[in-house]
This record gives sequence, C-alpha cells and structure tokens, in this order.
Amino acid sequence: MEPFTPFLTLLAEIEDPRRAEGKLYRLPHVMLFAIMAMVAGANSYRTIHTFIDVHLARLREVFHLPWRRAPAYTTIRGIIQQVEADSIEQVFRRHAAILHEQTSPAERRPVAIDGKVLRRSFDGFHDRKAAHLLSAFATDAALVLAHADCDEKSNEIPAVQTLLSELGLAGALVTVDALHCQKNIRAGCRGRRSRHRPGQGQPAYPAPARCRTVPAHGPSGSDPDSGSEAAITR
Repeated sequence: MEPFTPFLTLLAEIEDPRRAEGKLYRLPHVMLFAIMAMVAGANSYRTIHTFIDVHLARLREVFHLPWRRAPAYTTIRGIIQQVEADSIEQVFRRHAAILHEQTSPAERRPVAIDGKVLRRSFDGFHDRKAAHLLSAFATDAALVLAHADCDEKSNEIPAVQTLLSELGLAGALVTVDALHCQKNIRAGCRGRRSRHRPGQGQPAYPAPARCRTVPAHGPSGSDPDSGSEAAITR
C-alpha cells in the first residue's frame, strides 16, 4: 500500500463529477486499478473489470476496501468517461516530476521530445484527422514527463514551445527533431512560410531567453525535413 500512497493522493485531487450520494467505488481506486489493469494488458472496460474481479481479494486486503464485488464494466466506463482528460494529465505530470526528482541528478537531465500520430485515431465519418500526440521522455529515468495534443490545424513547432514553457526544463538537455531548427518560427495554423514570399511576418513563438539550438549532426546545414534531431540547451 505504501508505494501507492503518493499516487493515490494525487488521484484524489481529480474532481469527481458524480453526485456525493451513493459513491460505492471511490474515484482514486477505480483510476488506479484501471491503470494497473492496462499495464497488465487490459485494452477494454470489460478486461479492466476482469482484472479487478480476479484480483479483488488481494486488492481488498492491500488497500483496505469494503468492496463486496468488482465494479461492473459499465460502472468503470461511466466513471472514467466523466473525468476530464486535462486533470488526469496534470496528475501524471506531477507524479512523473516527483519520480524524476528522486531518480535523476538536477543538472543536465536529458529529455527527448517527439510527436507521433496515434494509430486508428482517424475518423472519416466525423471528419476528424488522426490525433497527433507530443511526448516528453526523460531518457535517463525512462519516464514520460508529459503529453500534449497538437492542434490539427497546426504542427509540432508551437506545441513544443508550449510544452517547454509548461514543464520548466531549466538546465535540461532537450532533443527535438530538426524541424525545430528554424530562425523564424511562425504560428502553426499558417503552416510553413512560402518560398516565393520570404521575410514576411515575425516569429510567433520566439525561442526562450538563454536557449540555444544546436543541430545534432553539426552546427549548420541541417535539413528540417531530414528527420534528424537537434539538442536545445537551456
């Protein structure tokens, strides 16, 4: 129980959208058990219910729960779907920051930032593009520090700038794709600057002060579309 206490405390800060009456299953335990089930391979609400049902006796003993039976998969679905995704993300960020402080030295922490398109997230019926998710990964501690959604009308450049400011990675060594080695960073919704109309506009997201971008394969000559990476020292 003790190793889970700090995480349960953070999960308890998530606002429970349910009414105060008749809460048989507390939100922090439902969220924690769902996470444990997904780590064990569960990929649906039914399999999350199965995981809790199989391990119910052990979970009751360890967490001192009065549950007589595992929550139905419809109950689990109703609880999780009502919780705001942003509040869960903030809890994971705080938990990852605590673990990162405990496992890594304060100076020169390496953090890799990269974006990936989620498979099967495209929805042609609702005219929704595939989800583009940005992740900040602490390579020394093998921890995902944060996730961020890229605006479907933009790209990774403004999303990375926002993520860097939110995480406050002072003194960290941050690696990003060579796409971010640009002198003039424009707003993502406008796309890249036209080659036939150079010099227009001002940087919409200027690089932070005392921030230097160094191409990973040399100080010059990086191709933004080559797929190589660059390092940002703060």
